[in-house]
Amino acid sequence: MTIEHPTWSGLVPIDDTALAVTDTGGTGTPIVYLNGQFATQGYWRRTITELGDGWRHITYDERARGRKSRTSADYSFETAVRDVDAVLAARGVERALVVGWSYGAFIAAHWASRNPQRAIGAVLVEGAEPNDWLDDALEVRIRKLFRLLTPVTWLLRPTGLTPRLSAAQQAESNIELGRIARESALGPVLDAIAVPTRYVLASGASLGSKGDEQEKIRASLDPALERNPNLGISAKVASNHDWILRKDFRAVADAVREVAALAAETSPEAR
Repeated sequence: MTIEHPTWSGLVPIDDTALAVTDTGGTGTPIVYLNGQFATQGYWRRTITELGDGWRHITYDERARGRKSRTSADYSFETAVRDVDAVLAARGVERALVVGWSYGAFIAAHWASRNPQRAIGAVLVEGAEPNDWLDDALEVRIRKLFRLLTPVTWLLRPTGLTPRLSAAQQAESNIELGRIARESALGPVLDAIAVPTRYVLASGASLGSKGDEQEKIRASLDPALERNPNLGISAKVASNHDWILRKDFRAVADAVREVAALAAETSPEAR
């Protein structure tokens, strides 16, 4: 029997915080969208519109992001992964297709790797490429960058466009991501993914990167693709890391359709 799920939005209590969640409801395959490190659920608007009503779209703002999600004592990556389970449980979703951009792609990869029975598939947008890009010099650059951005982030906080985290907290989150991205840490995670997974890659730089740093990171994905046949590249598009969800949302939507179709070939209940 097909169940019609109602549209819902509100706060989902988790640990010492609460996350702002939006669930479009309906009868379609559930998709949970995982945001960039300091981004909001609004970034997915174009992708959701492109996919349309045939899907159940679930978005949320991470801890201290957006205008409504509350602050917390814990902003670690592991907590971000656990929050996926908490949001899905609150919405009564057992199985979902995960779509993540940038930081969210790492969350999606980890969640899919740990939950092969619950993950329908994954779309990883400009993230989750195993690369040892973090070194001592870059740590210094990261801390300096977030200190320099403080006046702007403070001014934009009331709009929800920047997180309610200090410059030090934002820098530590970014540095933690660099450690998670290392080949020795991320490689085994990607190797363990047992569901259809497709990457959507951009071209060019990202905020804070220099020269061809971003392209070298993307190229480091090749060995993981060779090792695990469940991984593949759906598209490489013209826009850069920071603008991909705005300019190439159609490629992201196409990757979602591709993953859902692949999942349906082996699991009729997926679609």
